[in-house]
Amino acid sequence: METYRFDYVSPIGILEIVGTETAIRSLLFVEREDVRFEADESTPDVLTMCYREIEEYFDGRRQTFTFPYEVEGTPFQKDVWQALATIPYAVTASYRELAVKLGRDRAVRAVGSANGRNRLSIVIPCHRVIGSNGTLTGYAGGLWRKEWLLRHEQANAYSGLAKKHLPLHI
Repeated sequence: METYRFDYVSPIGILEIVGTETAIRSLLFVEREDVRFEADESTPDVLTMCYREIEEYFDGRRQTFTFPYEVEGTPFQKDVWQALATIPYAVTASYRELAVKLGRDRAVRAVGSANGRNRLSIVIPCHRVIGSNGTLTGYAGGLWRKEWLLRHEQANAYSGLAKKHLPLHI
């Protein structure tokens, strides 16, 4: 199956969207300043849909994503990613809380490791996971991006809704 790429220039760097005709496989920050992949007539609809939804997220108009995506990993990694996907917009949870949710209380480090292998930044919201003491820990895109994303979400959360989140200590 052919792979396609499309760069999205976000306020915090370039996100490279990688997918097939039917699903997004990767959405990761890349450490470069030049756009290498742009849409053309061969760009599948799923990539342009992802691009549009990511743009809406950064504009503060989207909190969840609807484009199709695929993940590859071990059964444990997939369980962790599924748990990550349940953390609501503008909410944080600790690695320990995720381990407990998975019924693997002692697997805090394994949860962190699986979190670090997530290839769908923002969509599977690994940036919403913090240390048990409330500090920012580990983020493949850099801690400064993690902080920015958390602040962005908290600033854009619907003001009419009660926010349920753990305190963010930055």
